[in-house]
Amino acid sequence: MQERNAGRHAGQDFSSPSASIELQDFATKVPAVTLSFWVIKIAATTLGETGGDTVSMTLHWGYLASTALFLSILAVLVVMQTAAKRFHPFLYWATIIASTTAGTTMADFADRSLGIGYAGGSSILFACVIFTLCLWYWSQGSISVDTVNTPKVEAFYWAAITFSQTLGTALGDWTADSTGLGYEGGAIVFAAGLAVLAALYYRTTVSRVLLFWAAFILTRPLGATVGDFFDKPVSQGGLHLSRPIASAVIAVFIVACLLIFPQRAGRHPAGRLASDAV
Repeated sequence: MQERNAGRHAGQDFSSPSASIELQDFATKVPAVTLSFWVIKIAATTLGETGGDTVSMTLHWGYLASTALFLSILAVLVVMQTAAKRFHPFLYWATIIASTTAGTTMADFADRSLGIGYAGGSSILFACVIFTLCLWYWSQGSISVDTVNTPKVEAFYWAAITFSQTLGTALGDWTADSTGLGYEGGAIVFAAGLAVLAALYYRTTVSRVLLFWAAFILTRPLGATVGDFFDKPVSQGGLHLSRPIASAVIAVFIVACLLIFPQRAGRHPAGRLASDAV
């Protein structure tokens, strides 16, 4: 009885038939962060690398035209994602793939066509990521993905996502090409970094929000180095696989993951409070 009254304290009867509908208002527009989320995220970033290289290199569009194409697709998908009333797994992951593909061609354009170099591009993009997250925090008081359920917060979220995806490409190329580690060695480095973050998550009280963004950023260069390892020439340390075929295989894998491991929306903090009151 006390718990039921607590549910009515806010003026709503969460035991009514409309309770599930009312609680949907507290759901976020992004998926709950689970193991399958990270598996799909790494696959999506790998697809972003092979897909971006397919258009810019294999189809010879060049970095500038490819960037314009993928940014246009990304803009359309972000508008659709923002306009959606609830979380749609395929729409969300299509937007993620668009952001990571655009990130690939943008980073390559900045690093190579503009002559900024990997170090310069990585530094600029890292500053963009930090600035976006700081602005988001200053505006909303939180940069947790659990709060992504309004258009304004979504704008911050997708800006941070796009900058982090682009940063990841630059970091991956910098590590693989400039340090002498190669693509396989670079992938091992970033995988080890993710393992450290996982250990911090399970064994320490370090901010979960900080660990999430650190992991989100690190999965991108991991995907970049794995993607380059697949499609770069053997003389450059790659396997020289077909970029279009590799992209198609990874895309099928992502779709299979979405079908086998259904995604659910994350829960806004207010929604957790409401659920606890039921």
